[in-house]
Amino acid sequence: MRDPYDVLGVPRSADAAAIKSAFRRLAKKLHPDANKSDPKAAQRFGELNTAYEILGDDKKRKAFDRGEIDAEGKQRFHRFDGFRSQPGGGFNTADFETIFPGGGFRRGGARAGSFGGFEDILKDMFGGQAGRRTGFETRFENAEFARPAGRDVVVPVTISLAEAATGGTRRVRLPSGKEVDVRIPVGLVDGQQIRLKGQGQPGPGAAGDVLITVTIAPHPLFTRDGANLRIELPVSLYEAVLGAKVRVPTLDGAVELAIPAGTNSGRTFRVKGKGLPGKGATGDLLATVRIVLPDRPDSELDALMREWRDRKPYDPRKDME
Repeated sequence: MRDPYDVLGVPRSADAAAIKSAFRRLAKKLHPDANKSDPKAAQRFGELNTAYEILGDDKKRKAFDRGEIDAEGKQRFHRFDGFRSQPGGGFNTADFETIFPGGGFRRGGARAGSFGGFEDILKDMFGGQAGRRTGFETRFENAEFARPAGRDVVVPVTISLAEAATGGTRRVRLPSGKEVDVRIPVGLVDGQQIRLKGQGQPGPGAAGDVLITVTIAPHPLFTRDGANLRIELPVSLYEAVLGAKVRVPTLDGAVELAIPAGTNSGRTFRVKGKGLPGKGATGDLLATVRIVLPDRPDSELDALMREWRDRKPYDPRKDME
């Protein structure tokens, strides 16, 4: 397994945002759905998931940087600093519990003795036996070595803004090749995760989980502002000057909006309840007027504007000086 920093292509000094950005970029590039003709796509994607599982978690990243876990997220065994030779061929066991991170047993006596067979000690500890004496004259009580679970797997999924607003079901292909139907809850936010219990990498104990990391695709018309949606509303010059009723698109169909006479470009109108589901209430749609001139030059409009300029000049930037 390669170094997770190399897998994500980021320096060790990278912050959390840079790591997340690198993962999203590579996930889109390496996802098996985008590389169906490549037999190694799932393997590379799994390696990417494992790297992000470590570096995307602050505690795991620090543990990796300290050398406490390896590139697969597995616990490393410390070197046996606790065994120090004593006169008569014995060993000092005062630091014995530091051999295995987290301990799983408790020391009893600690006087030096002869070495009683390290394989037997491992067998006793990992077998969960208690109360055995060895040549160390040390008692291990209630050895509690839990069988480790498999690794969690991060799977990126991109949904539409409409799916985030209304929820639904999305079929997702896991790195293993298995396809599952994932329920998309209403009001999902960008970057939120959906956990699928027991669908991750198998382990000696239970299987890990699948973490569906959701990205909401950009919408061609709407942008998010919390629970509100924003839209630029193009209006003609005569609609802005004379006023009009115009149709405004929303996520669930167009609505009619009254534009008052003399509306300036940049003015924002609020359409209640046409945003996204939020905590306690649904957001609104904020429509900002943008005055749009005809696509082609118009001689009559040019003549009208010249006459207007000469007869009724005004300076909209006078307050800026």
